[in-house]
Amino acid sequence: MQSLRSDDAEIFYEVQGQGPAVVLLHPFPVHHEFWLPVIPALESRYRLILPDLRGHGDSGVGQGPALMAKHAADIARVMDAAGVGKAAFIVCSIGGYIVFEFLRRFRARVSALALCNTRPQPDAPEARADRLKAAEAVLQQGTEQFLQGMIPKLLGATTVSSRPDLVEGALRMMRKMSAEDISQVQRGMAERPDSVRDLEHINLPTLIVIGEEDTFSTVADGELMRQNIPGSRLKIIPKAGHYAPWERPEAVAPLLRQFLDFVPLI
Repeated sequence: MQSLRSDDAEIFYEVQGQGPAVVLLHPFPVHHEFWLPVIPALESRYRLILPDLRGHGDSGVGQGPALMAKHAADIARVMDAAGVGKAAFIVCSIGGYIVFEFLRRFRARVSALALCNTRPQPDAPEARADRLKAAEAVLQQGTEQFLQGMIPKLLGATTVSSRPDLVEGALRMMRKMSAEDISQVQRGMAERPDSVRDLEHINLPTLIVIGEEDTFSTVADGELMRQNIPGSRLKIIPKAGHYAPWERPEAVAPLLRQFLDFVPLI
């Protein structure tokens, strides 16, 4: 992996494939290897930029909450270091929160969007309070209890009951995060702004992918984005939860490849 300094954190990233640039932003609390199951469908035609987000994987968290503005600046610097002026973005969960902020700051650097298992709304008051409580608890209790508790929330019921290999693979990635990483990333997500009002201004080719069993970013959230992002398309992935690209790559990867193949990536 390659690395760079972005303000107060070292950010690691990987580059695979050749062709038009595509930036892939993984969900919390895993890292860039989340995308491994879909990479074979994309790398033959596209140059894939795969960062470990601030506080995830090998990347440092820096000082204070990992705000969306910090993440967006990190991604801009990764693109600069990779010699990428403009790219399509494939994002999942927190990756979506980041790309909404990235669009507000660096709109000219985005050519197309694939929004997987994400939502434009901020945390509701109760959810925000729960997130901040969890951010404090992990510092006292360590990471394992938190991560085990996240599995049935992030992976669909079908995956949890039938694919122990995917559960263990997700946990392996999650365990790279320290308690401080988890706490500061959680605090950053709790502070994310409302992006619903920005949806109507996303005049880019946009694909929305939601897992049928996702309880974080629901089908209703996907429909909200479809209705408000002009010309966007929504695809529902059966038997998948919040980690749909990891859980059902055989369904998601062809959608992503087809989408990229038919949008102008310049």
